[in-house]
Amino acid sequence: MASERTTLTIPGPDGDRRVDLSSPNRAVWPDAAGGPITKAELAAYVQTVATPFLAANGDRPVSLERFRDGIGGESFFSKNPPKGTPDFVESVTVTYNSGRRHPQIVLTEAAAIVWAVQMNTVVFHPWASLSGATDNPVELRIDLDPQSGTGIPEAIAAAHELRAVLREAGLEPFIKTSGNRGLHVFCPIVPEWEFLVVRHAVIAAGRELERRMPTQVTTNWWKEERGERIFVDFNQANRDRTMAGAYSPRALPSATVSTPVHWDELDDLDPQRFTVRTIPDRLADVGDPWADFAQHPGRIDTLLEWWERDVADGLGELPFPPEFPKMPGEPPRVQPSKRVAANWDAEGNRIED
Repeated sequence: MASERTTLTIPGPDGDRRVDLSSPNRAVWPDAAGGPITKAELAAYVQTVATPFLAANGDRPVSLERFRDGIGGESFFSKNPPKGTPDFVESVTVTYNSGRRHPQIVLTEAAAIVWAVQMNTVVFHPWASLSGATDNPVELRIDLDPQSGTGIPEAIAAAHELRAVLREAGLEPFIKTSGNRGLHVFCPIVPEWEFLVVRHAVIAAGRELERRMPTQVTTNWWKEERGERIFVDFNQANRDRTMAGAYSPRALPSATVSTPVHWDELDDLDPQRFTVRTIPDRLADVGDPWADFAQHPGRIDTLLEWWERDVADGLGELPFPPEFPKMPGEPPRVQPSKRVAANWDAEGNRIED
């Protein structure tokens, strides 16, 4: 028996595109308020938000988090264009942390986003760099991640202070919900620095925030050292480490969306209000809070001066994610409670017997 299928006609820069949508009535979010959200409803959503979505996530490498059987099933990530990808879905060759190079998907028009939905994508994870220069981020990203005992109120307090820190450094921050428990603070920057340098700028900002809010904020990589504080996840600034993009849905039962907000909305923020079903009306009512995001990119020179100051004061490199190669100056990759000092040299390398 042939599977259910419909064909969507989607306007684009080169005329109308036709995208087949199989199983349009499949429930992607079966337990959403108001009844299941189907694949067809998700396709309609991404068409509605296509303009601000592409402004935030388009023309850059993107990883697609795909769910064949809705969010309750297994998921996997697509980075490379699969066989049969239509010609209006672009790609760019990127270099991963291992040194391997491979094409990665790039979305540049509404039909390409709908094609991703047809491929059962729920969450879109864009890089911080554009396809024309994938090694150099165009935005500085800071993830404010609530730990056990904290939540959105604590993240909001940290975000306000972080905004002040970043403005002192000459940057203009924008903010969005993560779609889950945290907040994402982004600053547009000129693409003059590669990922590792931008990561150092993020660490410098995080350390300054931590100095101002020592009982509320931490940059400790190891969970056992974080306590009930907001974690500044500096490693999200690394190459090929991504967050859910602006206007991307999340694979959570309530179908929440990672949503840009105005700073004056922050104190009354309830991220659970922002869903696949509510965002279209929000855009119609308040517009896109990130509409001016890319107009005035800043520089990270001051943050890099803070980084060098902290290094001179004995605050050096911080740990990298486990899938990264060992990095220069990195401390030992072992949680502090299990670390035996005699087993590690000054460069963080294990001393073999």
